[in-house]
Amino acid sequence: MAVSAVVLLLVATSVVTTALAVHDYGDALHKSILFFEGQRSGRLPPDQRLRWRQDSAIHDGAAAGVDLEGGYYDAGDNVKFGFPMAFTATLMSWGLIDFGRSFGAHEAEARKAVRWATDYLMKATATPDTVYVQVGDAFRDHSCWERPEDMDTPRTVYKVDPAHPGSDVAAETAAALAAGSIVFRDADPAYSQRLLDRAIKVFEFADKYRGPYSSSLHAAVCPCYCDYSGYQDELLWGAAWLHKASRRREYRDYIKRNEVALGASDAINEFGWDNKHAGINVLISKEVLMGKDEFFRSFRVNADNFICTLLPGISGHPQIQYSPGGLLFKVGNSNMQHVTSLSFLLLAYSNYLSHADARVPCGGASPAQLRRVARRQVDYILGDNPLRMSYMVGYGARFPRRIHHRASSLPSVSAHPARIGCKAGAAYYASPAPNPNLLVGAVVGGPSNSTDAFPDARAVFQQSEPTTYINAPLLGLLAYFSAHPDL
Repeated sequence: MAVSAVVLLLVATSVVTTALAVHDYGDALHKSILFFEGQRSGRLPPDQRLRWRQDSAIHDGAAAGVDLEGGYYDAGDNVKFGFPMAFTATLMSWGLIDFGRSFGAHEAEARKAVRWATDYLMKATATPDTVYVQVGDAFRDHSCWERPEDMDTPRTVYKVDPAHPGSDVAAETAAALAAGSIVFRDADPAYSQRLLDRAIKVFEFADKYRGPYSSSLHAAVCPCYCDYSGYQDELLWGAAWLHKASRRREYRDYIKRNEVALGASDAINEFGWDNKHAGINVLISKEVLMGKDEFFRSFRVNADNFICTLLPGISGHPQIQYSPGGLLFKVGNSNMQHVTSLSFLLLAYSNYLSHADARVPCGGASPAQLRRVARRQVDYILGDNPLRMSYMVGYGARFPRRIHHRASSLPSVSAHPARIGCKAGAAYYASPAPNPNLLVGAVVGGPSNSTDAFPDARAVFQQSEPTTYINAPLLGLLAYFSAHPDL
């Protein structure tokens, strides 16, 4: 494919009905970080800025004799799911690692968001050869509509151990701790070392006792966060982050030795809390593009092939879909999780290519062209779309007002001190009124079909529910574009 064809496809994916807006990416970054304060579980610190939230689930883990206070609720419910929480921490850290200078004044608050997760993951891995992977009965929780401050559903604790393996969630947790250790290497060296030491032990457990946590804990974790792609990708992902954090040769050898067995080249245009293959290839390819390790050349080939699937109009590669308004689109729920995670990989890879003065082979697309595709997706989220709606709560003049989120949709404790019971919240769920509390910075699931339509309806959770793993990769994207507004 000729370079001119690549240019045409970039134009095609940016067509909207009126002139594009100029966005305040720094403001969007600040708001996107603020969202994580609304997802906090446990005792809230004095500097909590979303004041309509209060302490919740402060006794998590007590019934099992462990301290599991803290961490994040994954979405609009009140369960702490360890698998997506760890992925969230890994992606927030990756953004800071690659684009930390671009965060500017927001770097410290972004690190705080990471630490709220890594502090919890340290608690969840404090017992050797054990990872506590979930707090809360998802089925009981999902049958209620109540504030986290009021919740009275069982705070059941679930764990993986040698008799009940969970290589996927354990290796992702190891990745999160390893990535976090890089984030805090300069800011808090002692904490950084503790994170890395724990990551090494957790990865050893994940690799030694192999098996999917979806088998060990099927009734608890499925269908919410079943691991459909298997645990092999997480083992490579965890090893890749440990290699990056420790520079130990054993992880380099592990990656190369297991490249085929663990399926490094398996996935096409997929990256998220379940499937890490594309992320593995992009992360490891940096070693090759920076001239550090030809040993990993095959990972760069895989990364090139993956990136080519995201550039519409390129022949010879399976192509991801785009909506008429230019939104990257995958069939299923919560499409924005794909938009932000895949756009982050585009940006990260463009950065690695730039340092190597290289291009992707399909159509000779340049790093700048990859960045424009990623920026187009970010701009769509912020309002450059057929509905002229920002999909980030609190950003722009028009944004979702009826998000599928218990704490946001129910009156705050300060506004309504009396307890609102499990079923009493149903009236607020069914109400057509806007949510009383703004979950500033939350990015919802967004359009879930190819027509760019969005109902802004609480009941349509596939489109109206925010998640931590939608926002996590967005931090790095917004930081980069805030520092490079004229790209």
